[in-house]
Amino acid sequence: MYQELRKAIERPPLYKKMAEAFWDDAYISKQMLKAHLDPDFEGASRKVDFINESVRWISRLVPPEKQMQLLDIGCGPGIYAEKFAALGYQVTGVDYSRRSIAYARDSASKQQLNITYLFDNYLEMALPQQFDFITLIYCDYGALNPEERKLLLKNVLAHLKPGGRFLFDVFTNAQFLTLDEEQTWESHESAGFWRGDPHLVLNQRWKYPDHVLLEQTTILAEDEVINYYLWTTYFTKDALIKEARVAGFDICEIFGDVKGSPYSEEGSTMAMLLKKPFPI
Repeated sequence: MYQELRKAIERPPLYKKMAEAFWDDAYISKQMLKAHLDPDFEGASRKVDFINESVRWISRLVPPEKQMQLLDIGCGPGIYAEKFAALGYQVTGVDYSRRSIAYARDSASKQQLNITYLFDNYLEMALPQQFDFITLIYCDYGALNPEERKLLLKNVLAHLKPGGRFLFDVFTNAQFLTLDEEQTWESHESAGFWRGDPHLVLNQRWKYPDHVLLEQTTILAEDEVINYYLWTTYFTKDALIKEARVAGFDICEIFGDVKGSPYSEEGSTMAMLLKKPFPI
């Protein structure tokens, strides 16, 4: 057990993959859904006041006129999608958590909202239509490695109509510089976020070159030692612009967040609005 634990808590190589997709685990996904739906918790989703202000701003930035078709990727339980639909967008939501999609479908049905929800990996989706507007909200872009980000942008571009726009946000390098490497332990005598039985949790934060951060969670339970990895890339404005342009997008505007705050080099987040060029 000692050797297994020692190996588990070693600093992993950059972008090491997890053995399991924790967001679709039967127990963990239940805790994640609970966190998403907590209006006062900013972890899985932002707080409700921010979300409401964000939706109002987005609806002014890209108004839902002429039956605008909107694709919300990484939609979770449909928090943004429902608000978009209520404002008149024709909404499709995509997420890779079965529990979140099941909740979103049930919630939309109860509210008689005409939203299409799909359980799919947005890196691999091949939907039979193109959209006027695509959103990816709460810094999911930075959770991808460089090759995945290229694939995402390629896929988004393919699913946009010419002139269609893509709004997403990221954490900034300024935020990265405020973070330190650290290690903390938690002991759970009963259920916790990661397990329903007694277990220990070791949280480790590792910093890597090129503004990459790893939040590593090691679970020690009765019959297992397992790691979960949450990688995040933090961006400068120039680095993000370069990735978008290389992928074939035009840059429309850059903001401080997805509620339209002015961009600042000292800010913790940055939002970018891109456009798919019309064919020449």
